[in-house]
Amino acid sequence: MRLLVINHYAGGPAYGMEHRPYYLAREWARRGHDVLVVGASYSHLRSRQPEVKGTVSREERDGIRFVWCRTPAYTGNGVGRVANIATFLYRLRRWRRWLDVAPDVVIASSTYPADVGVARRIAAAHGVPLVWEVHDLWPLSPIELGGMSPRHPFIVWMQRAEDAACRDADLVVSMLPLAEPHLREHGLPPGRFVYVPNGVDPDEWSQAGDMPAQSELPASHASVIAEARGRGDLLVAYAGTHGIANDLDGLLDAATLMRDEPVTWLLVGVGPEKPRLERLAAARGLERVRFLDAVPRTTVPALLRGMDVLYIGLRPEPVFRFGISPNKLMDYMMAGRPIVSAIAAGNDPVSEAGCGIAVAPGHPEATATAVRQLAAMTPDEREAMGNRGLAYVRARHTYPVLAGQFLEAIEATRRRRSLGA
Repeated sequence: MRLLVINHYAGGPAYGMEHRPYYLAREWARRGHDVLVVGASYSHLRSRQPEVKGTVSREERDGIRFVWCRTPAYTGNGVGRVANIATFLYRLRRWRRWLDVAPDVVIASSTYPADVGVARRIAAAHGVPLVWEVHDLWPLSPIELGGMSPRHPFIVWMQRAEDAACRDADLVVSMLPLAEPHLREHGLPPGRFVYVPNGVDPDEWSQAGDMPAQSELPASHASVIAEARGRGDLLVAYAGTHGIANDLDGLLDAATLMRDEPVTWLLVGVGPEKPRLERLAAARGLERVRFLDAVPRTTVPALLRGMDVLYIGLRPEPVFRFGISPNKLMDYMMAGRPIVSAIAAGNDPVSEAGCGIAVAPGHPEATATAVRQLAAMTPDEREAMGNRGLAYVRARHTYPVLAGQFLEAIEATRRRRSLGA
């Protein structure tokens, strides 16, 4: 089968986020399918941008064919980003210049829904199904998370695009488990919604071995961990972006409540909130709170597996009522360590897997109580709890599993179309 995937922000290990299009495409290619991914030359999510000569350039990596459309760089969410989106859509509309093989299915997978219009025209021209992959609910997310007015021209544009996508897509694949009612309100017919969550690449973990050597970590990280172990402390870690959304103030508040208890708290990563959090920890005299630099993705398994407890938090947002599927949570589960989850959402993967303790965000007392409960367990009890998360993510969230689910939904859609249903 020939699959055309349109994803403005497509990345991969060579470029950085976002990784999902790459991992799904790689799995499809491994199964013998021809996959073409079309993305923009510039994305704020990537750590490195592809080289583009002319208006489009071609590249092949790991059996996946890529087309990169030249788009302008931008910062923030202002006019520059809108110009970047508009340019990408313009390049897409000239699809006869870059589409070299007729597709069997067209997948519109950008975060925003405006690329569905071009995807629809390509699908109609070839008489093939149109699939819309929903990452976030736009324009609801910029309205509820960014405070944009529903009457803003950009929001009006996105709303029309979402309505058209719901109406025209033969199949909607969503990373949000509870998004179907919202999409049905905007015109999605019944029987066209499938939930395929975010995932993890099992190869990245199997290559790391069952118990990576401590020497794989940077010396600074290994030293801090050894010092905490020498004191007999429980190690609680957060690894990822230090942003407002990650509710790391709640973690510091819990650490403050437990300042005299044998727990070392590690915050690993970078982000706009990190300097402020460092100042806050210093002002409170939290000597057992340590801030460490981000580690390469290949070192993440060694870091997470070396912890006793892993923390994830998100500030409460109304849009989370449709469910969440954080990549970080998948990594935590793959590490096989108990998780304290301070998230209020429509779903609760940690409780569902039985791999940790879920608490309400904004309640540091509850977070501290959860850490105390885990500290009171034996190492074997914590290991058993973490292993439940590992089994859960292996069964439901590895990319070979998810790629298969996606393909099954596409094949069912193709059969339905062939029967005229």
